[in-house]
Amino acid sequence: MATRIRLRRMGAKKAPFYRLVVADSRTPRDGRFIEEIGYYDPTKNPLVLKIDEERALYWLKTGAQPSETAKSLLNKAGILAKDSE
Repeated sequence: MATRIRLRRMGAKKAPFYRLVVADSRTPRDGRFIEEIGYYDPTKNPLVLKIDEERALYWLKTGAQPSETAKSLLNKAGILAKDSE
C-alpha cells in the first residue's frame, strides 16, 4: 500500500483548518485515513502548526511520501531535516 502524508480539510466554509494525516494514496482528500499526526490552522495569527514529531518520523521511515504542502509544513516544523540525519 502506498501511503502519503497529506492535509485533510476541516472547518466551515471560508474558515478552513487542516489535519495532517497518513492515508492510502488512493483514498479521497477528506476520506478514510490511517493516522492523524498533527494539525495546521492558517487562519490564526500567528498560524498554528502542531505535528507529532515521533509519528511523522516513523511514517517517513516506513516509506510514506509527503505531499508538496505537507513537505513544506514538515520543513517549517524542522522534521524533514531530522529525517535526513
